[in-house]
Amino acid sequence: MMHGIKSNNYRFHDRFVGSNRGFSLIEILVALLIGSLLTAMAIPATQSALASYQLDAAVNSVTGAIQGTRYQAIMHGYLYQVDIDPTANTFQVSSEPGGAASFTPIGSAIPVSGSPVTISAGTSNGSPSHATLQFKANGAVLVASGQTPPLSFTISYKGTTKTLTVSNYGSISVQ
Repeated sequence: MMHGIKSNNYRFHDRFVGSNRGFSLIEILVALLIGSLLTAMAIPATQSALASYQLDAAVNSVTGAIQGTRYQAIMHGYLYQVDIDPTANTFQVSSEPGGAASFTPIGSAIPVSGSPVTISAGTSNGSPSHATLQFKANGAVLVASGQTPPLSFTISYKGTTKTLTVSNYGSISVQ
């Protein structure tokens, strides 16, 4: 009986450990086909997620610039403004300290995003223009670029659009 067990072990050893090691060409091709199909399904989802993240980053950049400018006006006690330029996709923060005759830029214009987003702030005739918001020391918002309050503008990237609306007291809603 022991002899039969040994011969079965040798057969097992020869079949799975011996010279018949590896995968057949068909097994490899099936595995490659399955891997290729999974990759092909994952690529569009990944691209869509990246586009969504890039749009959200641009929206957060503009929202942060508006809120930060308003907080600066409240903190320092004089006028501040943020100018959003849809042509260059930048924003510029400026201040008008007490006694100054005009706004002075603080630093240089900052890109809204590293991605090619589209910003649109319409005027009464529907053409895109700068969106300039001025903030008083009490936090109130003045729309200085010709639009009527509340100011709404859109940011788009790869077919997806978000609308930002700024109220008279700096509250920002994103839809």
